[in-house]
Amino acid sequence: MPEHPYDVRTDAKTHRSLFERLTALISPEPENRAELLEVLHDAHERNLIDADALSMIEGVFQVSDLSARDIMVPRSQMDVIDISKPIEEWMPQVLETAHSRFPAIEGERDKVIGILLAKDLLRYYAEETFDVRDMLRPAIFIPESKRLNVLLRDFRANHNHMAIVVDEYSGVAGLITIEDVLEQIVGDIEDEYDFDEEEDNILSIKEGQFGARWRIKALTEISQFNEELGTSLPEDDVDTIGGLVASHLGRMPHKGDVFDVANLRFEVLRADARQVHVLLVEKLPLPEDEHD
Repeated sequence: MPEHPYDVRTDAKTHRSLFERLTALISPEPENRAELLEVLHDAHERNLIDADALSMIEGVFQVSDLSARDIMVPRSQMDVIDISKPIEEWMPQVLETAHSRFPAIEGERDKVIGILLAKDLLRYYAEETFDVRDMLRPAIFIPESKRLNVLLRDFRANHNHMAIVVDEYSGVAGLITIEDVLEQIVGDIEDEYDFDEEEDNILSIKEGQFGARWRIKALTEISQFNEELGTSLPEDDVDTIGGLVASHLGRMPHKGDVFDVANLRFEVLRADARQVHVLLVEKLPLPEDEHD
């Protein structure tokens, strides 16, 4: 049957095609990530999505760009247990650091033989014949170049929470946890050992090698920091401790960074791709001439 010159289906098809072309002309779809982010920022400005949602979407994009080396805890900052030593020697470290997992080494840091879950140590107090080797879980080793989005998928698929990062020579370069990866998306994840959101920004903790130590929220104002610690850090260029740290380093701080400012030693405890969250601060001994 010949098609009617005014066939409704043909006419509708023509109009749909024209409408689609006009829509694309007026509001084109984003063709790359930069354009998509521009659309999302515009949606945020028009209150279509909130700031948290926008931040998480940006975090998802960043995860696909970052690799394990970008956020890992460096080898020098890893809290490990050496099972070649008596358990009484490293048990205080387990209690002080309060991690849920520890890489287990045997004499050398490059010789990671497994992962010890802190909860498994409860058996030490309950069993007469306790062998820490029997408690070790297999260690997962990944290259420094592994993308975080791939690593997150592997963590979920294999039910792992920690991986040991190795360099091109198979030496241990650091470690990374599933929490480290998730924090790049959702921001800092606080646990029961972290600050109460409504409590003080400065928390005094057990003394370290040189003396008094504090855990400091990066958003703590420098004026409050100076008042409580008796310091005189400059307040002219930045307002917060996090800003001071970023200014001092000249880049975005990374978890595990350690550096000195005046007679203070700073260590970055928590940070994501966008900002630093928590720092450990320890007072260093004053030079001899400053005691006079």
